[in-house]
Amino acid sequence: MSNRKILVTGGAGYVGSHACLALAEAGYQPIVLDNLERGHASAVQWGPLEKVDLRDRAMVESVITRHAPEGVLHFAALTYVGESVEVPHRYYETNVLGTLHLLAAMRKQGIDRIVFSSTCAVYGEPQKLPLTEDHPHAPLSPYGETKHLVERMLQDFHAAYGLRSVALRYFNAAGADEKGRIGEDHQPEFHAIPILLDVAKGKRPQFKVYGSDYPTPDGTCIRDYVHVTDLATAHVAALRRLENEAVCEAYNLGSEKGFSVLELISAVERVTQKKIPFEKTARRRGDAATLVGDSTLARKILEWNPKNSDLNTLVRTAWNWHQKLK
Repeated sequence: MSNRKILVTGGAGYVGSHACLALAEAGYQPIVLDNLERGHASAVQWGPLEKVDLRDRAMVESVITRHAPEGVLHFAALTYVGESVEVPHRYYETNVLGTLHLLAAMRKQGIDRIVFSSTCAVYGEPQKLPLTEDHPHAPLSPYGETKHLVERMLQDFHAAYGLRSVALRYFNAAGADEKGRIGEDHQPEFHAIPILLDVAKGKRPQFKVYGSDYPTPDGTCIRDYVHVTDLATAHVAALRRLENEAVCEAYNLGSEKGFSVLELISAVERVTQKKIPFEKTARRRGDAATLVGDSTLARKILEWNPKNSDLNTLVRTAWNWHQKLK
């Protein structure tokens, strides 16, 4: 077992657990800190689990003191846009105050490297496409605002205390581990691909297409999907960059292609060999026609290559995992 310990907050979650796998394969020892409110203990397979809530500052400090990690991957957060509008106080407490507790504990122990799981939601309504890292920040929800605030905190801690950080703004995570060891299992589930797979399994009667009159080739929204394994490798690459460079940076992570809702449906039908009944309904408030990111900087600086993010691999690996779920 490696003695190069990395604390992974939210490591029992979807992206966090895949990052733990990538860390282990890269020779690190992931130490998972997760309250298991939305994560799964069964996803913690490559290191110990500390069941701790980030809002409990004393317990966070205790974990960091006992394990003495050399760096942190920070995934722990509440992530539902709609929920953040209904109960914003929970999002500010967990995502912002929780992060402040984490950063304070890191300072106390002299840990100066953190990779932060951010989001394209910091940009808000796109003024230009594809979205680049210099796009203005104008979040449309408390969720996006909390991620934006944490990025500002990282900048301020870098200027004042020399904290090294990379914020990774990713688009729509999808897919699952190729060997089927871990995958996506949210309760409730709001993501398009697993909902479509539920329809394929007969767990849902149909899929709703929100808006079919957008200015896109087939009238439905276009989104940038990136494979969760590719996201995980980007976090390891960012961690390694911080080992060598005293920087405070942010990078987009996306496939840069974009797939429409109808293209997703066709891909799921092709992979599962199941007919997907769907209903076209009204647009949802706040949904942009197209959201696609430019990942040029990540490809260049982090030498990141999202080799699993083609639509077929995204759906195939997700389906392989999804068939194991009850």
